[in-house]
Amino acid sequence: MGGALLKAWAANTNHEFTVADPADPPLPDNVAQVGSVDELGDAMFDYLIVALKPQLIDTVLPDYLPHLSASGVISSIAAGYSAEKLAAHAPGRSVIRIMPNLPAFIRKGVSGLYAHGSVTETASQDIEQLALCSGEVVWVDSEDMLDRLTAVAGSGPGYVFEMLRAYIEAAENLGFSAEDARTMVLGTVQGTLEMAQQSDKPLEELRNNVTSKGGTTAAGLNALNGDGKYSDLIRDTLQAAYERAVELR
Repeated sequence: MGGALLKAWAANTNHEFTVADPADPPLPDNVAQVGSVDELGDAMFDYLIVALKPQLIDTVLPDYLPHLSASGVISSIAAGYSAEKLAAHAPGRSVIRIMPNLPAFIRKGVSGLYAHGSVTETASQDIEQLALCSGEVVWVDSEDMLDRLTAVAGSGPGYVFEMLRAYIEAAENLGFSAEDARTMVLGTVQGTLEMAQQSDKPLEELRNNVTSKGGTTAAGLNALNGDGKYSDLIRDTLQAAYERAVELR
């Protein structure tokens, strides 16, 4: 995820980036790279972006903090590691957490942003511009709301992929080949999504527009959610993901 975001940031902003990674990963041409903190010399930075596995942060982050300017901001895309924990490494420093989701890889993501501490308007705008490079942005005003956003958007692609998988499987059970089932389902979902995005009508109204009384859509919808169990399942899905995000925090 860090590599995908960096590629979008380097291509769409005027910021200068230096990556610290001993693995020598492939990077955009305009991004510098060091293998260790020792190679930074006396370089100073306005932002320190944490793109590590949470279990590595306590070990790695302190080595790089001396290279963050006095007014610098720590920003993190690491899930399961709170802003409060990040701030504890650098008392008095501001922290902005970024919670991207998988479609950020194709610049169609949704990122949650949460500012901890006294974050300047400039820093907020800078981080927001970075997040906008990979899709939509939603600001939240607490870490708890960021956990809720994680349940909805961060984990959301997994739910959608599973629903698509089941939808395609059901089409195959009606006699279609795997290829035709995939074409129909993905095309139907993509077209429907684009219609919803282009319309200002409530989704319920759009649903009703395609549902004739006693017709095939009505029969399918009744099987899907006539008893409300599908709505309950979606609520339970988000609640379970949210509760797990709180545990990880």
